[in-house]
Amino acid sequence: MGHLSGLVLAGGRGERFGGPKALAVSDDGLPWLTRVCGTLAEVVDDVIAVIPAGLSEARALAPAGVRVVDAPVESTGLSDSLRAGIQRLDDRTRAVVITTVDLPLLPVEAVRRVVGSAHGASVLRRAVYDGRPGHPVLIGREHWPALIASLGGDTGAGRYLRAHGAETVECGDLFDGQDTDTR
Repeated sequence: MGHLSGLVLAGGRGERFGGPKALAVSDDGLPWLTRVCGTLAEVVDDVIAVIPAGLSEARALAPAGVRVVDAPVESTGLSDSLRAGIQRLDDRTRAVVITTVDLPLLPVEAVRRVVGSAHGASVLRRAVYDGRPGHPVLIGREHWPALIASLGGDTGAGRYLRAHGAETVECGDLFDGQDTDTR
């Protein structure tokens, strides 16, 4: 099976949201960063969270054991956070489960379903919600160099996943897959 890592992308400035989503808190008082890292931690061997550079308040919200990485200071968007996280994955990691911090209601069962039993170095999977692409995604180590080379601007791995025929895993019965862009 190999070592499986989790990556929470929380490095954005959150312009549409009105502030960094890394600091957002659910109605029940639990910070999104804490919740999403915890969801991944139930399935993976280790978790990395990418937060806005210099945002010490977000660093304090990461659960114990989560490695926190600053997004580049001059970040141009999601691609920079994704690149920063992938570049800091453990050498033992065979595949990484990636999600965004603005999915605080992502159920652990969706993560388990996407991971399934295969998370080797060549795996490429993504959750879909009633056919609509979403998170989490599962990307094997063999894909990382080409993925990193393809990244740019405020887009993530979606284009790469489509171009390389990622297996889709239906999760619409578990969750609607909608991220939160406004308060």
